Amino acid sequence: MTGTESADRRIDTSRPHPARVYDWFLGGKDNYPVDEELGRRILSQGDARGQARANRRFMERATRVVLRETGIRQFLDIGSGIPTEPNLHQIAQSVAPEARVVYVDNDPIVLAHAGALLYGTPEGATHYLQADAREPERILEGAAAVLDFDRPVALSLIALLHFIADEDGAHALVDTLVGALAPGSCLVLSAMTADFDPERVHAGIAAYRASGVTLVARSHDEVARLFKGLDVLDPGIVSLSRWRPEQEEDGLVSLYGGVGLKG
Repeated sequence: MTGTESADRRIDTSRPHPARVYDWFLGGKDNYPVDEELGRRILSQGDARGQARANRRFMERATRVVLRETGIRQFLDIGSGIPTEPNLHQIAQSVAPEARVVYVDNDPIVLAHAGALLYGTPEGATHYLQADAREPERILEGAAAVLDFDRPVALSLIALLHFIADEDGAHALVDTLVGALAPGSCLVLSAMTADFDPERVHAGIAAYRASGVTLVARSHDEVARLFKGLDVLDPGIVSLSRWRPEQEEDGLVSLYGGVGLKG
């Protein structure tokens, strides 16, 4: 594991942080009472814990598909969150030990745990970069120390963009990042939707916003626009429970997911 940035490591425990709330949903211990409080409010509106786990399984399946079907061996995972095994690099390097992975997040608690937990194979590379997702040029500059952007890269934006509204630059962020990738690269993305269970999703959004956290639900067409110019792999942009499940999953998860290839 290598890492950069001497950024401010002070952890703000007065407000919930999405990475820590997600960690609480997954049963982790790297969160605070303010995160648990929000998590419990969200759970009172629906099965957010099940949604988080489905999102994690999608990441695992999509990573294996990318390795198997595209031959990509470089990954840029933005909004990686607190390390939760199996991490993306563990999946990638179990298939291809030479795989190179850069994780990006902006929460100091993620940085505090990254150095201890994100160990990679000797043949590959595992790197952590502390940066905000809204700084794509800075991310690309930092990641270039580990990844070769003249070769294909898998850009992973898992459960990230529902924390960035369109008016705050969600599309510009995706355009900048995808635009920097070589042909043969891909975008792996999951994003929240209210298409399947609007009442519960909107109640969850209200709980997040009451705690000062932006949350956006996008329709299928709105998520599809994030993949513009890319060739989307089968089965398309679908509920995560319908994206190449390895075993039958009940119901529709309120997140869309897909993998798009850059020609």
